[in-house]
Amino acid sequence: MNNENNHTMKYIKYVLGGILILVLGFFLAGVIKPDLSYECEILVEKPLAESWAVTQDEAKLSEWLPGLQKIEQVSGTPGTVGAVTDVYFDANGEEMVIRETITELVPNESIAMSYTSDFMNMEYKMTMTPFNGKTQISSSTTAVGNGMLSRSIMAFMGGSISAQEKTNLSNLKKTIEQNTKDYFRAEQEVIE
Repeated sequence: MNNENNHTMKYIKYVLGGILILVLGFFLAGVIKPDLSYECEILVEKPLAESWAVTQDEAKLSEWLPGLQKIEQVSGTPGTVGAVTDVYFDANGEEMVIRETITELVPNESIAMSYTSDFMNMEYKMTMTPFNGKTQISSSTTAVGNGMLSRSIMAFMGGSISAQEKTNLSNLKKTIEQNTKDYFRAEQEVIE
């Protein structure tokens, strides 16, 4: 019986040691790689001005951002540097709120934003470049988890987070290319 207890205790020690190593490895990943950076790009078969207009059209955001529920203005003038909004998403039945602050805006060229949430903070920049009557859209993202647990989770989820941006840009490409709204009609009428 005593020999059987020794084997059981050894087994428990090995299992606990293995669990401890896994837990330490998990948290160490967040220390080694505390942030996540990635870039994505697409080529859209529409001119720059229309591509820019579609991305800035709040009514079209839900067409290319999965789970988007609503946007609430918090402060500042919408669509200008310093504007702050709360963006609400449905994430698998759970409401997720992300605070967005526009940090840079060059119309028909680029927009940069800071995002904060309970889980992570993110710096995001979208740049548009004309290319033979089409538009090259590039995004650059750096995300940092808020706390050790978030950083460790992000170290292992990096692929799925960057895959979400690729999905978003693919949806944006489709939204722009299927756009039928004339954003410039009023301008043309004023000019004439």
